Amino acid sequence: MVGFEIVDRYLLGDPVSKAAALDAVLAERSTAPAAAPFYRALEAVGLRAADEAFIALRLILAGHSASDENVRRLRALAAVARACATGDRAGLEATLRRDAKSIADLAAGKGAEADLPRLSAAARAAYARELEPAGAGPR
Repeated sequence: MVGFEIVDRYLLGDPVSKAAALDAVLAERSTAPAAAPFYRALEAVGLRAADEAFIALRLILAGHSASDENVRRLRALAAVARACATGDRAGLEATLRRDAKSIADLAAGKGAEADLPRLSAAARAAYARELEPAGAGPR
């Protein structure tokens, strides 16, 4: 999908820079009218854009609402995956506390005790499910 493999890798904690993710999303644009304001905003603010801008654009291009609830959930799933990928247990604990309601289905356990590879796989799988094209089955 339109430059998003690298964006997903950046959001999920793979060794990809935000600059590379931004370049990829701006280089390969969707023609969907709902995406146009996001592209303009990303062009205007560049690297200062919050990761939520990438997430909202991902949701819209998958045919989903970029509601606050949907963006918060994807942000939390990405933050869990990123913390697991980098071994950031303090960041993981903070995310699990802050976003407990959004990611209650992960059954994560405590950050200091979490099985990072298992939790990372669960967060990545949930992230991918949330971005399945609208109408592709149950979410």
